[in-house]
Amino acid sequence: MEEFRDFKGHVIQFSYEPNYFTLTSKHVFVICEYKNKWLLTNHKVRGFEFPGGKAEQGETLEQAAWREVYEETGGVLKRLQFVGEYYVLDPGQPFVKTVFYGEVEKLAEKDDYLETNGPVLFDGNLLESRFEKKFSFIMKDDVVKKSLDKISEIRNCLAKNKNDMHMNACRYPSL
Repeated sequence: MEEFRDFKGHVIQFSYEPNYFTLTSKHVFVICEYKNKWLLTNHKVRGFEFPGGKAEQGETLEQAAWREVYEETGGVLKRLQFVGEYYVLDPGQPFVKTVFYGEVEKLAEKDDYLETNGPVLFDGNLLESRFEKKFSFIMKDDVVKKSLDKISEIRNCLAKNKNDMHMNACRYPSL
């Protein structure tokens, strides 16, 4: 488990293990790729960020991830992989969010992207660009950096295990 502060100054605890925290995760953050570009959404208030949100009643975190990606970007996932989870020690309302890596197979054009203005494809250095004003505060802390580092490991594993469509061979490559 690693600890750091987010952009708002809250303590964040980050783990690469599922169900690491005593508080149950009810939120998802899905780092998506489509055709070798990052698939973000343009949140109407916060700006560019990866899709995510709260799981609905009776919904698994995986189901929530698939739904949120589609609702906010029109993206249809072909793969979804657990990356980690983080605990935000917000004095007002602490919460745990699960981070996934998703590969999108197609983008469906939609009339409504709910609280977002729809998909944004980003083809640049995300670790540097995420500090620009157009990016959400959610993109500016170490959750994104640590997750992208882990995703790099997952990608390397996938390149070696191309036939495993469910990513089982790459489940926790660094553990």
